[in-house]
Amino acid sequence: MHTAVAETVGHWIGQQGGQLVYGGGRTGLMGTVAAATRSAGGRVVGIIPKALVDRELANVLCDELHVVDTMHERKAMMAERADAFLTLPGGLGTFEELFEIWTWRQLGYHDKPIGILNVSGYYDRLLAFLDQCIGDGFMSEWQMGLMRSDSDPAALLHWLTEQPGSSKPPGLLTSAI
Repeated sequence: MHTAVAETVGHWIGQQGGQLVYGGGRTGLMGTVAAATRSAGGRVVGIIPKALVDRELANVLCDELHVVDTMHERKAMMAERADAFLTLPGGLGTFEELFEIWTWRQLGYHDKPIGILNVSGYYDRLLAFLDQCIGDGFMSEWQMGLMRSDSDPAALLHWLTEQPGSSKPPGLLTSAI
């Protein structure tokens, strides 16, 4: 299920003449999105730390592959190059990147749209927890309004490209290793 959605996302980006800016790996959902983007005619920009290149995880088929020293440098370059941010189902690295880019938006470091692709309810419990944070006074509705969640890839991608702060073609940050 998640792989098929990752392929859908990549095909959408490529069909729109877009560019994927992502973590530069060839495995997992991020590798699937990159391959689908390329196969649909889109550009792929990968940004990967040297430590992951040394583990032979780099996607050498990227149109641009930037090898950086640290994860901090990777995330900063991804944030600078992207026009919008899309979070697919993922693990610890994905969560860390989502919360960091969301925090950066709250602090005014960028004004780019953020989307969570909630495939098959993957993020339902996280979203419920965030609603609890609002109810308990640890977050505000304004903060929650800085991102959008949707289960429909095309609808969310379309929304991301229409928001202020986003330009076309879209550069999208997806899940990372």
